[in-house]
Amino acid sequence: MKDPRPLGKLIAIGGNEDKGTYPNPRTKKKYYLNFFELGILKRIVTESGKTDPRIEVITTASMIPEEVGKIYVSSFAMLNCLKVGIMDIRTPADARKAEYLERLLQADIVMFSGGNQSRLREMFGDTEFLERLSARYHAESNFVIAGTSAGAMAMSHIMIRGGSVPDALMKGSVKIGTGLNLIHNVVIDSHFVKRGRFGRLIESVSLHPKLIGIGLGEDTGVLITCGNLIETIGSNLVIIVDGHNIQHNNAAAAKKGAALSVENLTMHVLAKGNVYDIQERQFYVNKEAHVTPTPVEKQEASL
Repeated sequence: MKDPRPLGKLIAIGGNEDKGTYPNPRTKKKYYLNFFELGILKRIVTESGKTDPRIEVITTASMIPEEVGKIYVSSFAMLNCLKVGIMDIRTPADARKAEYLERLLQADIVMFSGGNQSRLREMFGDTEFLERLSARYHAESNFVIAGTSAGAMAMSHIMIRGGSVPDALMKGSVKIGTGLNLIHNVVIDSHFVKRGRFGRLIESVSLHPKLIGIGLGEDTGVLITCGNLIETIGSNLVIIVDGHNIQHNNAAAAKKGAALSVENLTMHVLAKGNVYDIQERQFYVNKEAHVTPTPVEKQEASL
């Protein structure tokens, strides 16, 4: 029986990822990561299995796509990745152009920039581009889809469109929409720690308690393999909110503006290298502690 889990990899980044800082005498060490060893973009390249992969950056979510595109081209160049294209897709008609579809089929890595996550669904929903992107993600073991900020939030089926932080934990403070549907069992929020978005992730999970909430800190991300296994990468924290054990929960019945009342939410805090299994709903200190075989390993073992 064919394993239904995707073979490809998702990398969801909380925003403000360290794109690399050239060490020099005028740069204080504490203000930059050793990017070539610890940086998230380096990890994205590594997960493709190629030293100079073909990378396509989609700047659709951004209001300054040309500027953002240049930043990513120069950042990947610091890693000696020179085959970087920018997909400046600004309308649904652009998303249907044969040129972009062909480039998608040739890419090893597709990366969605930050901006407005609702624009991604608006431009790519019900397009052959999104169908092919999803098909490659499910079928190819080294195919990487990465997204930062809005690009990360749009990966899920249930997507946070926005919401008020000051009104957190009051019914209606979070706005829910539909994302790109690359992963079904999570809801993702970004810029999580510094912008204090705990409340809106809690409301999202309270409204959809069968989803796992993933809150991504700045310069932090998750590598999701098998559509199920989360590994924390980067320099900050990832917050997991699990609503499967909720008992009392007024989120569905409460009127707009009313205080939420939720019993028995489960929360985990993941640092670099920690692992979380979505299906098992289990925390592991590292990958070595989690020994479940991947779909590729299962297929190889059956040959």
